[in-house]
Amino acid sequence: MKKRIAKSGQGVPLGGIGSGSIGRSYKGEFQRWQLFPGTCEERPVLANQFSAFISRKDGRNYSSVLHPGKPDLPKGSNISGIGSWDWNMSGQNSTYHALYPRSWTIYNGEPDPDVNIVCHQISPIIPHNYQQSSYPVSVFTFTNGSFDNLDLTKTSMCSKPGLSIGAAIAASVKLPPQTTQNVSFALAWACPEVKFSSGKTYHRRYTKFHGTDNDAAASLAHDAILEHNSWERQIEEWQNPILQDERFPDWYPVTLFNELYYLNAGGTIWTDGLPPIQSLTGIGEKKFSLDMQNGDADDANGIIPRNNTASDILNQMASVLERIHASMESNSAIGTTLLQGEENIGQFLYLEGIEYYMWNTYDVHFYASFSLIMLFPKLQLSIQRDFAAAVLMHDPEKLRMLHDGKWVARKVLGAVPHDLGLYDPWFKQFDRDKDGMIENEDFPDQTYDVWSMAGISAYCGGLWVAALQAASALAHEVGDKASEKLFWDKYEKAKSVYGKLWNGSYFNYDDGDNIMSASIHADQLAGQWYAKACGLFPIVDKDKAESALEKIYSFNDGKRGAMNGMWPDGTVDMSAMQSREIWPGVTYALAATMIQEGMVEKGFKTAEGIYHAAWSPEGLGYSFQTPEAWNNDDEYRSLCYMRPLAIWAIQWALSNPKLHKQTADIPQDSFPKNQFSYARIAKLLHLPEDESPKSFLRVIYEIVRNRYRS
Repeated sequence: MKKRIAKSGQGVPLGGIGSGSIGRSYKGEFQRWQLFPGTCEERPVLANQFSAFISRKDGRNYSSVLHPGKPDLPKGSNISGIGSWDWNMSGQNSTYHALYPRSWTIYNGEPDPDVNIVCHQISPIIPHNYQQSSYPVSVFTFTNGSFDNLDLTKTSMCSKPGLSIGAAIAASVKLPPQTTQNVSFALAWACPEVKFSSGKTYHRRYTKFHGTDNDAAASLAHDAILEHNSWERQIEEWQNPILQDERFPDWYPVTLFNELYYLNAGGTIWTDGLPPIQSLTGIGEKKFSLDMQNGDADDANGIIPRNNTASDILNQMASVLERIHASMESNSAIGTTLLQGEENIGQFLYLEGIEYYMWNTYDVHFYASFSLIMLFPKLQLSIQRDFAAAVLMHDPEKLRMLHDGKWVARKVLGAVPHDLGLYDPWFKQFDRDKDGMIENEDFPDQTYDVWSMAGISAYCGGLWVAALQAASALAHEVGDKASEKLFWDKYEKAKSVYGKLWNGSYFNYDDGDNIMSASIHADQLAGQWYAKACGLFPIVDKDKAESALEKIYSFNDGKRGAMNGMWPDGTVDMSAMQSREIWPGVTYALAATMIQEGMVEKGFKTAEGIYHAAWSPEGLGYSFQTPEAWNNDDEYRSLCYMRPLAIWAIQWALSNPKLHKQTADIPQDSFPKNQFSYARIAKLLHLPEDESPKSFLRVIYEIVRNRYRS
């Protein structure tokens, strides 16, 4: 983690997806450089500027760097350096307009009082376009009032090899009265390789089209100059229907598009999907395999039917483990298992936040994924493939847990990464009373990772119920009737248990035996939200969902977003750091839930609080760096975070996905066989506990510590 200072000057960043990013402030500064994985340099390079020089026949001349005011410059630069430049523009009459991936800076009578200059910036972020969207390039078109065709009259020569890094390019035009001219510049960079700390190096996606040579920047710039008008048309075709939709409040379309900045500026990496190009690294010396010949195997003969989904899962796990250890190359890009004839569009990574160096954090991507699903669904599929493959991985390296100091395996076979690891994949560890519902263990074992839940919780319990229904729906899609019915029955059982959290007006935070359980959690209907977003049946009755949402709405004024936790008396839940925070991504998800339940006006009003806090001129200055959280004291946490991409869940909710088909009746005699086969997977994946016995002094220490805590 690295703490960053919030500076309110961020604007639309430059470049496509996954090839590095260069930030740009509304003042015109080039800053927040993210050209290499995990590296973010905030400071602007002040010599990187656009300037205008205007001369008239009557002898009047105007010149200025197109930057408002003179920045704080290094000592010694005033005489011969950039301090000697003409920093003559005040910026008082100039405005900046952002609609990602485009921006417009209007220099109204600056530096020449009789000339208006407009700088139009565009990057190739084009939905469903998996080629140009990967290009590390942006185009700047300067005009005096309209966006006409390219008319470049003069360009400079390329800088020569061996010279110091520093160059200038100029274009000149003659501007008769009442005429318009345009000049376009392309900024491109070539950073073809992505190297990770493991030693593996991959090629970026754009190299598939422009090669791996460092001189590819020239061809990228050339193509951008020729193609950027086509980009403009495609982006307008995408954005105009939303911009012109009269159902939406004014703030919504602009914020919807601008939150997409994170697909570029979130430390994004998009590879060509091929194996590493050097220094292949194996998974490790310790091998792990499934003992398929256990004592139950003979008993299973004749009981487990052929073409059984659970047996297929077992065989696939064993096959993947064999391939992993067969050769070092087999574990490179293993997630890109493609269907026959399917295009390999590469692998995709983005950081949880530019302060939180973790790739594709799954519990956060859970919220952010709607942006990829709607705009770049093949990238979403790539992420899902990688996680599906990772579930079949096993890494026995021991790591110490921050919560209680216990040593656990880094990654357990059968567990989703960024999870504590399930020794039993069918919730044996988390369903202690065998009622079909998972229980939290009174420590932060979910996305609210410093806010504990005990027993059945509204958040995790609802997601579990929705997941069981989704498993049934997936089984239906592949024609596995027995598994469809099995998971449907589990869903019905868990759903009835989940209902016990209902207290008459909302769902309790959890079913613990203390006052904390009464907290009104803004995310209590996450399971309901996701079930309906997937076109599944709701997991709670409509009247209960509306009552809970009304309760949450009544405690939030729409000016800062929804507080994560509130007490029934209307005060903020101060029991944990995260309970007293507002999470923009969760507020967007809450707004989407409201819209799904028909509370459209209140949904937009709830989400508008995030706009006021993060994006409005009167807000906290978080434009193009929306943090994970802030509180009522306007303190923020983790700038430039993934979760606020959840605003696209609102757009998804407005699209009304089709309801999944009702499950069919299935003969009961198929259930025991299916139950047995899934139980067999659970037993094979059960790992022995190897915790060393505690010493007498350790036991005494823990008793004293626990008494002190209580």
